[in-house]
Amino acid sequence: MLVSTKGRYALRFLLDLAQHKDAGVISLQAVAERQNVSKKYLERIVSLLSPSGILKITRGYQGGYQLARDPELITVAEILMLTEGGFSPVPIDEARECPASAFAWESLEGAITRCLENITLQDILDHSDPVIEYYI
Repeated sequence: MLVSTKGRYALRFLLDLAQHKDAGVISLQAVAERQNVSKKYLERIVSLLSPSGILKITRGYQGGYQLARDPELITVAEILMLTEGGFSPVPIDEARECPASAFAWESLEGAITRCLENITLQDILDHSDPVIEYYI
C-alpha cells in the first residue's frame, strides 16, 4: 500500500494539533508554517477530515482547529481511511481477476488494517521527540 501525500499530510496535520493541544485553537497558517506544508493543501485535507468528527472547528477572526477527541482515541487507520479510502494493496478489479490470489490480497489488507487500527496519534507522540516536526 502506498500512502499518498494527502494521507501523510493529514497525519502530520493531526499530529501537530495533538502536540499543541494545550495551546487551544490553532490556525491553519501556524500548522502550515510548522510543518512546511501549503496552507491551501491543508484546507483540502481539512475538508476531508471535517465530516468525520475528528476536528473541532472554530470559525471567525480567532478561529482555527483542535482535535475533537483525545489523541489516544484517533487511530492511523481512521485517518488514512478518510484520506486514502482503504488499504487495498492492489486495485479491487485486479484482485478479483484471480480468485485464487484474492485470498492473499484480502489477508494482506486485513493485516495492514489491524496494524494501523492499533496505532494512535498518542502512540506516535509517545515515541517521538516532542520538539521534532513530523515528516512522515
